[in-house]
Amino acid sequence: MKGLVPINELFDAIYGVNLELLNLDICNRNDPNSIRFISRKDNDNGLAAYVKQVDGITPNPAHTISVAVSGSVLSSFYQDEEYYSGRDIYYLKPRRQMTVEEMLFYAFCLTANKYKYNYGRGANRTLKQILVPKSMPIEFKRLSISEFEIPKQAPIISEEIELKVGSWDKFVLNELFTVKKGKRLTKEDMNEGDTPFIGAIDSNNGWREFIGQPALHTGHTITVNYNGNGVAEAFYQPVGFWASDDVNVLYPKFAMNIYSALFIAAVIRHEKYRFNYGRKWHSDRMVKSVIKLPAANGKPDFLFMEKYMKSLPFSPALEGKGEVQKARVKKVNERGLTDEQLIEKYVGGKVPMKKMMKAMLTTPPPEESLKGKTKK
Repeated sequence: MKGLVPINELFDAIYGVNLELLNLDICNRNDPNSIRFISRKDNDNGLAAYVKQVDGITPNPAHTISVAVSGSVLSSFYQDEEYYSGRDIYYLKPRRQMTVEEMLFYAFCLTANKYKYNYGRGANRTLKQILVPKSMPIEFKRLSISEFEIPKQAPIISEEIELKVGSWDKFVLNELFTVKKGKRLTKEDMNEGDTPFIGAIDSNNGWREFIGQPALHTGHTITVNYNGNGVAEAFYQPVGFWASDDVNVLYPKFAMNIYSALFIAAVIRHEKYRFNYGRKWHSDRMVKSVIKLPAANGKPDFLFMEKYMKSLPFSPALEGKGEVQKARVKKVNERGLTDEQLIEKYVGGKVPMKKMMKAMLTTPPPEESLKGKTKK
């Protein structure tokens, strides 16, 4: 294929150090003798644990891509530090100087080939021949890691807070929220725009795509899927949005902030085991549902919820999240689409061609529209 080359033209594929985690001493990441142990998992950048370094064992080099060739096949991650690895992990060492952005791009390209493999079909023999772009597309070259702000890990408050779930009280959702149903919107009727569309999915905060229709629901609410794969998934929405008809929207009857909202959303997600395709969490059932929350004097203790969330690592990232999301939506709206992106949207069915064709077929020709307007 034009523009594609085997990965081994760009990288040397080298089998990793091949250690067993059970034979190593697991330690804290702050230990001066610690090193990352990368396994075949498909998340957390492949990190299984931090272990103590072993004399005489040379780790895999930094600025390489770790690739699993069995297990979670082609789970590929950029590693910016030296690391140990388990069985069936290769590392890709660039044959020319590459930026971090390029390394991340090629890790993404490799991961995009996961669908070709499974537990019974590893990539041991074919890894070096996997086709990837010869160079990073220009639109990716415009990106820079420095554009992304890395959140602070230290919590807002340093106090350790115990949840003591056994002392929580029961509350009916209808006492805390007004439940409103989302509205159906088909792909055919969607327009391009910057309004978040919340679908019944279990990731990306429920944001499935962006549409041109105005928001039907306000921000500072919680969306809960009552149908689909992500049933009972709950997300805090900081900005206005359109929710699909598989999603219910919870409008608080109290002064809710982002901290209490995220706490309650996490509690709601724990109700997931009660529902499935055959038992949906529709609005009539949801308003009567009961959840347990921290309480004080018989009422939800929202101050405790806020304090607990602020005691968690990376809690500073929540400050001003609404403004960040608004800026992100604006940025998405300002981006232009290249011809290649338009073709991709067309092929992927994201361009409402049926709607456009229907409008063309029902629009009278110019001579017909001018009838009756010409002077006799």
